[in-house]
Amino acid sequence: MDMTLTAVYEEVPESEGGGYVAYTEELPGAITQGDTLEEARENLRDAIELLLEANRELTGKPRPGHKVLREKIKITAA
Repeated sequence: MDMTLTAVYEEVPESEGGGYVAYTEELPGAITQGDTLEEARENLRDAIELLLEANRELTGKPRPGHKVLREKIKITAA
């Protein structure tokens, strides 16, 4: 699955430990950090993959008495 998300990297001042905090605007819960910008980028990719995997696992469990319909949805957002 290909997705395009907006990654946000906030530099942390040295007085607060330094490094970067990374998250996505479109996917709450995908947040991480890294000592360098590149490490924060790699960690953010991992965080996104893990969050999506966990969400699929949670929603994929059958719930007795509930009818569930799944379909692909494509959106265009500014």
